[in-house]
Amino acid sequence: MGTRRCPCGSLEAFDACCGRYLGADGVAPPTAEALMRSRYTAFVHGDVEHLLRTWHPDTRPTALELDPGLRWTGLEVLDRVGGGLFDTDGVVEFRAHHRDGGRSGAQHERSRFVRDAGRWVYVDGVVGEPR
Repeated sequence: MGTRRCPCGSLEAFDACCGRYLGADGVAPPTAEALMRSRYTAFVHGDVEHLLRTWHPDTRPTALELDPGLRWTGLEVLDRVGGGLFDTDGVVEFRAHHRDGGRSGAQHERSRFVRDAGRWVYVDGVVGEPR
């Protein structure tokens, strides 16, 4: 079996990239961008537990249902502010491409992240192209 590339677009193998962050035994991503990429990968793989676990408790929904007809096809990281190894907050702007049936689309978001108990978590995001 060949090595699968990570869906986050890093060009790394899945297990060496976002695969190590997913699942109950996953390690904490070291940066806000790594967390955002792992969350995108969780959407690709339908890993609702990872999405909820990495969502800030103040903004996290009680449940999350993913659209089974939506297939995520690519990720572009457009900008990042802070979110590094020694930061306590950060912003990552991205465009996530998808297909729904025969239609292509993209979600553009500027996401906010903070450290909570030493781990990066997603707080919220502004969806849509900047004006």
